[in-house]
Amino acid sequence: MGSPLDFAIDQQTRITMPAVQAAVAQGHALLAYQPVVQSGRTGRPAFYEGLIRVVDDSGRIVPLKDFMPVAETMELGRQIDCLSLQLGLTALAEEPSLRLSINMSARSIGYPHWIQTLRSGLGNAPEIAERLILEITESSAIQLPAEVGHFMREVQGYGVSLALDDFGAGYTSFRYLRDFCFDMIKIDGQFIREISQNPDNQVLTRALQSIAIHFDMFTVAESVETAEDAAFLIDLGIDCLQGYYFGAPTIAPPWKSPPAKAQR
Repeated sequence: MGSPLDFAIDQQTRITMPAVQAAVAQGHALLAYQPVVQSGRTGRPAFYEGLIRVVDDSGRIVPLKDFMPVAETMELGRQIDCLSLQLGLTALAEEPSLRLSINMSARSIGYPHWIQTLRSGLGNAPEIAERLILEITESSAIQLPAEVGHFMREVQGYGVSLALDDFGAGYTSFRYLRDFCFDMIKIDGQFIREISQNPDNQVLTRALQSIAIHFDMFTVAESVETAEDAAFLIDLGIDCLQGYYFGAPTIAPPWKSPPAKAQR
């Protein structure tokens, strides 16, 4: 029997899902951009992560936690990935200086509309490929290793980079990690938060970093929230840092001048 909290979450999802499905069907979504900075140049973003935001009929941004865990397992999740990719491709085409990462599930690789959106976008503007990073969640990648491997060969042929998102959060087989050869890994925030004070997180992050170095992959630390944690990670040699310490996600594109009023 589930806990009262589980029941409340299920209730919230049931209430939210129809509004999300309607919004996605109408394309009512946008990206929120969060900077990712290089350890040696923290004052300037190396790239941005584009995070999908679904907007309901009232104009409210629907919290991802209210629907995404369930949507991920449904066709709705594939449709959300399509929207996210299309928004990202449009942003890259409009801003030649932008480098952008977009989230996706490995389940979307076999979704015809998603792969068509990618191929069409890169076919119409091949120059944006080298500025696009696709972030595949670790949990989904390990479920579809053959599909991911074939997909990687295709998109890396275009010049697109691939990142393994939430690295360390799941149960990655290192055999698959060797076969995948991602360009970068994003170390899950549970190992990064309070790392300057937490010896366990320090040991685990060092271990994850050593794996990345062995496989010649770039490292990004997620959820960097304090100056102390940032300093520790820089000293550790992590390549890039991302988190609220360097900037919250904003729907106002930060590279536009003058900037529009930011909204988280």
